[in-house]
Amino acid sequence: MTDKRTDDAYPHDEGDGELTPAPASAGAAAGSSVRAGDEYHSELPPHTFDNLAAALPESLGVSLGDGSLPVSASAPALTRGSARPAGATRPAGDPSAHAHPGTHTIEIVTPQPARELAVPVGASGTAAAALSLGTGPTNAPTGSRRERTRTDTVAPESASMLTSDRLLEVNRRTRRAPQGAWNRFVYNASLHLINLGDSAAVRAHQAMDERIRKQFEGGARFVPVLTRKGGVGKTTVTALMGMALADAREDRIIAVDANPDRGTLSERVTKQTRSTVRDVVTKAASIGGFTDFSALVSRDETRLDILASDTDPLLSEAFDENDYNVVADLAARFYSIVLTDCGTGIVHSVMRATLQRADSIVIVSGGSVDEARLASETLTWLEANGYGDLVRNAVVALNTATQGTNLVKLEEIESHFRSRVREIVRIPYDPQLAAGSVVSYKDLKPITRLAARTLAALVVEGLPAERRV
Repeated sequence: MTDKRTDDAYPHDEGDGELTPAPASAGAAAGSSVRAGDEYHSELPPHTFDNLAAALPESLGVSLGDGSLPVSASAPALTRGSARPAGATRPAGDPSAHAHPGTHTIEIVTPQPARELAVPVGASGTAAAALSLGTGPTNAPTGSRRERTRTDTVAPESASMLTSDRLLEVNRRTRRAPQGAWNRFVYNASLHLINLGDSAAVRAHQAMDERIRKQFEGGARFVPVLTRKGGVGKTTVTALMGMALADAREDRIIAVDANPDRGTLSERVTKQTRSTVRDVVTKAASIGGFTDFSALVSRDETRLDILASDTDPLLSEAFDENDYNVVADLAARFYSIVLTDCGTGIVHSVMRATLQRADSIVIVSGGSVDEARLASETLTWLEANGYGDLVRNAVVALNTATQGTNLVKLEEIESHFRSRVREIVRIPYDPQLAAGSVVSYKDLKPITRLAARTLAALVVEGLPAERRV
């Protein structure tokens, strides 16, 4: 087919505002096989309409069709071949009304619920196309960008998540020097090229620290240390366990001497004050913060705070259940773990207040027959008075430094207590402990420190992580 794109082949304005087509050429009418409607009647190339439809936004719809398709009244269309709106009716007898059956119509329609693309092409080759673009329901998120950000992101992390292991890449420069005599020697001899890591003993020490550093929520934890017999090392065990806790943990630990018979717990550390539990009760109303309270206690080199008992025997009996509750309430405000040296009188009113607050207990037993029997009777008394849960969660500290230890079978004593309590720990003999004076934690024998740390770890593991209601 020959396409003659001359001025005669394009529509002309007849003067009435309408565009009429030019007459077909003689060659096309005489011998050409061109059919009606195949000649080029558009003043724009056919692809222009496709480009126009593609340039429209998705919120609009474009429909291309011939002049016979109905046009929506809500959106007047522009038609080729007429300057009138598409909805206007031509006058009767108008020769241009049906002159061009291939007339194209552009219609702006509302968005459709589905996105369709259909381009039917007629048999005659006429550019009769229908293009419908619509936006339907998609999976795109709705709402503002800020709302989508809030809902799509994970929960915020706390500052404790920014650890060195997470942020620092382990290499020669960031990896710390190993601990342990041989491992440190190899590290220094190789000019820091060979790092064997910490020794097995150091790793075991660090693992014990992690056990002791268990975190708590919901207030202080109370651990009374008690037995029915005096002279078995109860005060010494309280001081040892408190030092091990304070040395490994980062929070505050206090040991309260609640012995009504003039306890000696404060003599295990260097005294920094002459204040006692009686002064705490008297000044309770004026204690507003930790600074006021810390002026009434003595602090050890391990950061263990010790609150002494009354030194006057005439006043010691006046320390009763109500007084202990006052001291315990203040201690719970400033400390994470409160150890209580209960003395020998388990039927004293202070003992009742102590057991009511207890989260776990430590029973101290000596290595002799009568000491082991009295410790077992203490457990029986607790079970008979409604403290069976404390007994099953208890830890027995077996002090092997008492007289008669070498004459009895310690394994049999441990076997007996293992049937009643949760754990048993042996406290070995140490000359510094046997002296009965100030205890220097760093100067203790390694086996003694290990026993104290083991006792502390076992007690902490038995404490509830969250405060029970």
